[in-house]
Amino acid sequence: MEERVNLMNMMKLSIKTLIQSALSLGRTLDSDFPPLQQFFVVLEHCLKHGLKVKKTFIGQNKSFFGPLELVEKLCPEASDIATSVKNLPELKTAVGRGRAWLYLALMQKKLADYLKVLLDHKHLLSEFYEPDALMMEEEGAVIVGLLVGLNVIDANLCLKGEDLDSQVGVIDFSLYLKETQDSDGKQYHMRITAVLDQKHYVEELNRHLSCTVADLQNKIDCLEKTNSKLQEELAAATDRIGSLQEEQKQLKQQNELIRERSEKSVEVTKEDTKVELDTYKQSRQGLDEMYSDVWKQLKEEKKIRLELEKELELQIGMKTEMEIAMKLLEKDTHEKQDTLVALRQQLEEVKAINLQMFHKSQNAECSLQQKTEAISSFEGKTNEMMSSMKQMEERLQHAEKARQAAEERCNKMKQELAGRLDACRQQMSQLDNKCSTLEKELKSEKEQRQTLQRELHQEKDATTLLKTELQQMEGLKKELRKLQDEKQQLEKVCEEQEQALQEMGLHLSQSKLKMEDIKEVNKALKGHTWLKDDEATHCKQCEKEFSISRRKHHCRNCGDIFCNTCSSNELALPSYPKPVRVCDTCHTLLLQRCSSNSS
Repeated sequence: MEERVNLMNMMKLSIKTLIQSALSLGRTLDSDFPPLQQFFVVLEHCLKHGLKVKKTFIGQNKSFFGPLELVEKLCPEASDIATSVKNLPELKTAVGRGRAWLYLALMQKKLADYLKVLLDHKHLLSEFYEPDALMMEEEGAVIVGLLVGLNVIDANLCLKGEDLDSQVGVIDFSLYLKETQDSDGKQYHMRITAVLDQKHYVEELNRHLSCTVADLQNKIDCLEKTNSKLQEELAAATDRIGSLQEEQKQLKQQNELIRERSEKSVEVTKEDTKVELDTYKQSRQGLDEMYSDVWKQLKEEKKIRLELEKELELQIGMKTEMEIAMKLLEKDTHEKQDTLVALRQQLEEVKAINLQMFHKSQNAECSLQQKTEAISSFEGKTNEMMSSMKQMEERLQHAEKARQAAEERCNKMKQELAGRLDACRQQMSQLDNKCSTLEKELKSEKEQRQTLQRELHQEKDATTLLKTELQQMEGLKKELRKLQDEKQQLEKVCEEQEQALQEMGLHLSQSKLKMEDIKEVNKALKGHTWLKDDEATHCKQCEKEFSISRRKHHCRNCGDIFCNTCSSNELALPSYPKPVRVCDTCHTLLLQRCSSNSS
């Protein structure tokens, strides 16, 4: 405890003598200046107080450079000092590096700030110091507050050529044992202290303002970066919207082309089907005409047969002639039966073909029903022919019974019957030729039906292709709807981004206004000066005259002189570690500023 108090008192004396000697010289201090050397010796003793001993392979190590290395991690601004210390080749020990670090921090006028950062993180210092060390107690905070006054001094310390590793840190008390000064020296000392306080006050103000300006500039840079990012995102969104619009136009053009192609193909297929239907109708008309010709020939044959029956009835009495005639007739009937069987087979084939045509034509057109009725009537007529043939056979049986009576007449009619039989044969040959022609025409009709069926299959394939194209069109429509939805979403995002940009612009304008207000406050604060005691005879606020009972008091914020009642408030300023006296106006202004900063 006593050691800590002694070190703190020695630190106060060394700082006081250093400031007084520096102001009396009025120049930058070198490394050969004795008070400055004694200051570093005392500071080194303070930093070494309560250090823990670390054991290594070489031996025990006890150096104050270990806690100073933590400043680089806690405060990024101290990285330059650490790198420059490490780059010095003549430094070989940790003590030399620690002394070089202290020299550089003093030249930067940030020694108090770096040590304050260490004291704010005492849980890290506990690794290097004992619990009752000077840096772990309140004396360390007092020493850091005293070191703030060294910012008045300008030091120019050359590290090259100095042997910092082998220096012996011994405190020289002869510098601090001086006689009491006279009254003139006291006045001079008071003036020096006033000047130091004023300079210290101005530097702290400038430092505080520079910190606030740097913070605001960082905020403005962040806002500008976010603004540029949002602008880039907007540009990307607009490009994407343009590309989507172009794709939409291309899809519309493709849809129109597909529609035109499908319409053209449908029209072509319709025209082809119309032409095929016309050709089919014409072919059916030709077949109907052929059927009508065949029916006429059959009617003529019926008439001829009726005539033959009449002649046979007239010649029943001629048995002898009828026997010969019957033989001939039997041969003719056998031949005719053979021809009739062939005709029946052909008719059955025609029926089968007609049935097939009927089944196939039912699916194509309804008009084929009439023609199927005509075919059924033709079958009915063929059945009538069969019944007539049966009647002929019955009549032949009756003729056999009446052969004896018709023999004589038959002999007379041989010649006539022979001529007529020749005519019938010629007619039968003509009928055979007509049947062959009909068969050829039926074959051609079959081939035409097969071609029509092929064309129908082709038309079905074309319809399936058209259906697939229509399904593709529906899929394209769905994709268009999706693209339109995405476009609407992108438009919403763009609107939201524009609103965000407007809000950012408002924030920027507000921050610019705050910057202007701060600049005005800086200008006003820079105009403040530290008034001397001789210049003030009355209180600045209440304008009461100073006397023995009403003493003068300086405001540590504005530098003016007030009475005790007008400057009874105390606040913690950035330039002072403890609360100091402040006037009423500065007290209200500082409180308002703190409240605005917190909000």
